[in-house]
Amino acid sequence: MAGSPHHEDEKDRGGTAVHFQSYLHGGTSSLLSTLPTVIVFPVYKTIFRQQIHNTSVHRAVGQLYKEGLVKLYRGVAPPLLMRTLNGSLLFGLQDTLLRQLFPSSQNVISAAALPALAGFGAGVVEAVVFTPFERVQNVLQNSQNDRQLPSLKSVLTRLKAQRIGLGYYRGFLPITVRNALGSSLYFGLKDPVSAIVSGQGLSPLVSSFISGTLTSMGISLTLYPLSVLVANMQSQVGGELKGVMVCWRVLWKSRNQSIALLYRGGSLVILRSCITWGITTAIYDRQEKQRS
Repeated sequence: MAGSPHHEDEKDRGGTAVHFQSYLHGGTSSLLSTLPTVIVFPVYKTIFRQQIHNTSVHRAVGQLYKEGLVKLYRGVAPPLLMRTLNGSLLFGLQDTLLRQLFPSSQNVISAAALPALAGFGAGVVEAVVFTPFERVQNVLQNSQNDRQLPSLKSVLTRLKAQRIGLGYYRGFLPITVRNALGSSLYFGLKDPVSAIVSGQGLSPLVSSFISGTLTSMGISLTLYPLSVLVANMQSQVGGELKGVMVCWRVLWKSRNQSIALLYRGGSLVILRSCITWGITTAIYDRQEKQRS
């Protein structure tokens, strides 16, 4: 009977299940894109070398080739773990925030803007949770740390011994800005772009893939300077704690105040985005439509 305690309990349990499915679908879609992440990890590492050492693609690939296959995949564990957990948190939390925001905000904020607003909030939480993962990953990928920090355990021990702003949460501010803006743009644009693409007669799965690819590609290129800044801030261990603006001025000077040099490796971000976020978006949207 409507209004009875038993009915309300069933309704609450149903809502909880729906919310949980968003986390599950986000994690599943990211997990299924883990294999492409492994495949393109050398591409990611090439980008990282360009970001840190300001080298050409040819020189970065040459460095990795000389170091060998074992060192090529040094640092792959954090992004694999982070990728799966990230998808679960990002998609699930965005959906939760959207459901909480919509009833109370529909008379104040346009319904079309709410996915982007919920994405912004999810991006902030994502930065809080995953900055340590990114920090460890960047330390492991920097070949200059190989001798003094030869293993994951040694990196974790070293970072734990430092104060939080210099250790695990170095680079937290630019990561927060990048993730919050990136998530906001992604969730605000992916469905409108998918609708436009599907209007050309393509299937929903293909439309979602193209939408995820185009959206993430634009976001990655727009926010790429922040990723370069984060990589340079986080790849070093020890030293004094410098502010974001000081680090940015050092980076900008090291690139000879050139946008072209700052964007070294940017073209490879397109390839990575096409593979990972295209697949993730397609799988997630398909799961969400099946549950609807």
